[in-house]
Amino acid sequence: MVKEFTRFCETAALPDGSKRAKKINGSMVLVVHTKGKLYAVSNVCSHQDKFLHAGRVRNCKITCPLHGAQFDLATGNATCLPATKPIPTYEVRVVDDWIEVAV
Repeated sequence: MVKEFTRFCETAALPDGSKRAKKINGSMVLVVHTKGKLYAVSNVCSHQDKFLHAGRVRNCKITCPLHGAQFDLATGNATCLPATKPIPTYEVRVVDDWIEVAV
């Protein structure tokens, strides 16, 4: 199956150390730019369906601002309770100075 990528934002709008959330094809997507790498994950915590975009990013993990659950940005795996289920991850690429996500 061919993956269909959707434009997320221009690369200049997401400098290193920042993150941005957007709805793509019915899914809430969070793109994080950290340490020179882009990650795309669900913007919804698997613990209680709360948004992750206000969470702190450190060591390639995002922390849910509500209860402190942590998720690995590369794999989506829950790395800290209270979350036990992973969050979806999405393929991300840069084309013509645009960040694109396959959802």
